[in-house]
Amino acid sequence: MIFKGCSSIAQLSKISIFKYVQPHDLEQLIPYSYIRQYSEGEIVILEGEQLEPQLFALVDGFLQINKTTPNGKESILRHLPAGEIFAAPALFGKCLGPATVTAQLNSEILTVKKEALLRVISKNPEVAFRILEVFHDRMQRFHTTIHSLISERAIVRLIKLIKEHKEHYGTQIVNNEQCLNGKISHYQIARTIGITYEECVRLFKKLQEAIIYKRGGKIIIKNWEKLEEILIMNEKI
Repeated sequence: MIFKGCSSIAQLSKISIFKYVQPHDLEQLIPYSYIRQYSEGEIVILEGEQLEPQLFALVDGFLQINKTTPNGKESILRHLPAGEIFAAPALFGKCLGPATVTAQLNSEILTVKKEALLRVISKNPEVAFRILEVFHDRMQRFHTTIHSLISERAIVRLIKLIKEHKEHYGTQIVNNEQCLNGKISHYQIARTIGITYEECVRLFKKLQEAIIYKRGGKIIIKNWEKLEEILIMNEKI
């Protein structure tokens, strides 16, 4: 981790909850907001560690959120794109890391002291509503995830994960092939949709008409229409 000092208005403006905050209000946060740089694979927050009362947000990069059960089983809760906030209990709860946060790419993390943030909220209540929107969206996603684990086939969960990843992070053309932005390993996918590593490998083999998994987590989309057909067919079973 490299401490980069106080943030700038440009960096604060990248955070979704500050979208409607005027520059002169953001300027008041600068002395109380800091930027830290993390390398790929570096832990940003460790589950259960004591945290300062502050807001955490991702300015640039890509994060993975993991949680471990008492018996040691690890699950991937979500991946976080730039502009999003995380580790809410550090702001409103007991100031303990709710999960382990790891940088999946070189990432810049912004923190804002709680007292400074509350002053901005008192002048601009829209910030509080934006934070509530984030929490509501995440609760809805957790409900959807629980429902899918109970009622949907594994192949359906995999295809929906790929589609969701595309919607959130987009795709790029590499060597005339359409690839998902970012890499997702078999292990990460398996932990996200509640299956074993071996089953994940088997599912990708079944889907090879539509998608190709390359070593290291690169996913190539050969045919979106075919992938959608497979999804619809398996949802009916």
